[in-house]
Amino acid sequence: MKAIQITRTGGPEVLELTDLPLPTPGPGQVRLKVEAVGLNYADILTVAGEYLARTRLPLVPGMEFAGRVDAVGEGVE
Repeated sequence: MKAIQITRTGGPEVLELTDLPLPTPGPGQVRLKVEAVGLNYADILTVAGEYLARTRLPLVPGMEFAGRVDAVGEGVE
């Protein structure tokens, strides 16, 4: 799957388009096919390494997103 990922904190220059493996949902989880994403102020601070919580790398930012469920894990109805 395509994703914008960061491996270091900083400005817009640290955003990298990358290929990541498609995750498989575990028990009680769902996977979404993301159709739209927004980067909000908290995302910008996270990418810069200045958010309230420590930025754990690597990170795919995007706290705001919309999509459809495309796979479910065991126990999900």
